[in-house]
Amino acid sequence: MEFRLPLSVRPSVEKIGMGDPILLTGSCFTDHMASQLRNYRYPVLENPNGILFNPFSIAHSLTSCMNARKYTTDDIFEQDGVWHSWQFHSRFSSTISQETIDRMNSSHGEAHQFLQDSKWIIITLGSAFVYQHPVAGIVANCHKVPTDRFQKRLLGQNEMFRELDEVFTKLFRFNPRLRIILTISPVRHLRDGFIENNQSKAALITAVHALVHSHPSVHYFPAYELVMDDLRDYRYFAEDMVHPNYLATRYVWEKFVQTYMDDPTQELMKKINAINVARSHKPFQPNSTAHRRFMDQYLELSRQLQANHPSLDFSQDIKYFSSN
Repeated sequence: MEFRLPLSVRPSVEKIGMGDPILLTGSCFTDHMASQLRNYRYPVLENPNGILFNPFSIAHSLTSCMNARKYTTDDIFEQDGVWHSWQFHSRFSSTISQETIDRMNSSHGEAHQFLQDSKWIIITLGSAFVYQHPVAGIVANCHKVPTDRFQKRLLGQNEMFRELDEVFTKLFRFNPRLRIILTISPVRHLRDGFIENNQSKAALITAVHALVHSHPSVHYFPAYELVMDDLRDYRYFAEDMVHPNYLATRYVWEKFVQTYMDDPTQELMKKINAINVARSHKPFQPNSTAHRRFMDQYLELSRQLQANHPSLDFSQDIKYFSSN
């Protein structure tokens, strides 16, 4: 008997090669994807503005990175002794205004260089709701400023399409090698309400598919559907019943690998995973001959992989297995 309806994801014609630089931006689900890619030695850069949820803020971030925008004191504001930017996460904030500006400019300078060499951008959209400030416009982060200073509204699917369509066109001119993967975060924004969350996700999904149909280099990966329709069970959520738990995110990652990595890449990933597991091994007798053989075995594997795949970085693995 079948107790669930598994979602079969069609393998992508275009594959992510080992060593392909990948920029990730968007909601907190982006952090999980970036962490997994980093585990397999992919060169990644995540969230140059910090976590972002709405399409307009993501578009603003990508445009600013592409243009290597320089931020000044005009782009920050002070709230309760801390300097913030309406377009950046609070991790960029500081009690010293110049520190905030330096953090923002450093992040976007790095992202500008990274974008020039990137092969892929993975964008995870979280919500179509935005908070609009009378002076700053649509903000990425309210920084605990009282909500009565903002107008909250639901973006229309057409305006989201236009905003992202314009940015994508510029990105493809900036770097013709780029490919973009769009996903919808499976995290539900229940602070907006159950019904409102579904309105938001529906608007995002409609806009995303219009973008996929308009750009041959834009792809859609169904992270949202894998969690909400395939798994479809609260046992796959954390205690808050909102965020997918480890099992769910692992399932989504495995589907992502099957979709975007070819067979040789998946075989290489198995060897890298063996190194990761070996590095987490805690020996009972670290000075024993058996443990030294164990370390030498994975030192040799790390050196072989580094020699065969010079675009990947196994320097820390070689250092780790050499030092014991």
